[in-house]
Amino acid sequence: MWELARSWVEGWAVSRRTPKPVDEPWGLSIQVGLPDQAVRHVLLDTDTETARGLVGAITEPAACVKGFWEPAVMEPWFPPAWEPVDPCFLMATDLRPCAVHAPDGYTVGVVRTADGVVGVRVLAAGGELAASGLIGLTGASCVFDQIVTEKAHRRRGLGTVVMGALTNAAVESGVATGVLGATVQGRALYETLDWKVLAPLTGFTHRPVVA
Repeated sequence: MWELARSWVEGWAVSRRTPKPVDEPWGLSIQVGLPDQAVRHVLLDTDTETARGLVGAITEPAACVKGFWEPAVMEPWFPPAWEPVDPCFLMATDLRPCAVHAPDGYTVGVVRTADGVVGVRVLAAGGELAASGLIGLTGASCVFDQIVTEKAHRRRGLGTVVMGALTNAAVESGVATGVLGATVQGRALYETLDWKVLAPLTGFTHRPVVA
């Protein structure tokens, strides 16, 4: 599980085009550089004392700490200045080629970039974006990320279309395993596509009160 967890961190960095993760004694760190998430620290196979030490040393606002334990396990590590992130799940699957059929009136486009990102866009008849997603390629595995169906186009199977097109792009790139971090809502879709939950994915963000 820890190898796939590391792959998720590395692939997420590729898909978000951040600097490469840096190895730390407790896991991996990514300089994200966004107002709502300046840095992301991901705990891997570490112990409670080490995790508490990391949290206690953080003073930077908008720092995020994520780990693969239930919220009830991690919550005691964080003082009141930290806010919980919506619960997620680490999921994975073996990738196989699949048939992709867009509903009538929709078209599917795949774009590959030189930095290891593959994007899929589903367009409606009028040309507006209906659904989209990315994969970050890291070697034998890849990370599926930012799978979104626009509100006006939901309940038409477009999420499945995006996942299928991304899966085929990954297989064509020689990738055997897919990994992702799923929201509660996303988990329901991915389980229908034979993705399996490996672990909870719990996060907290530092939101200190500004005097």
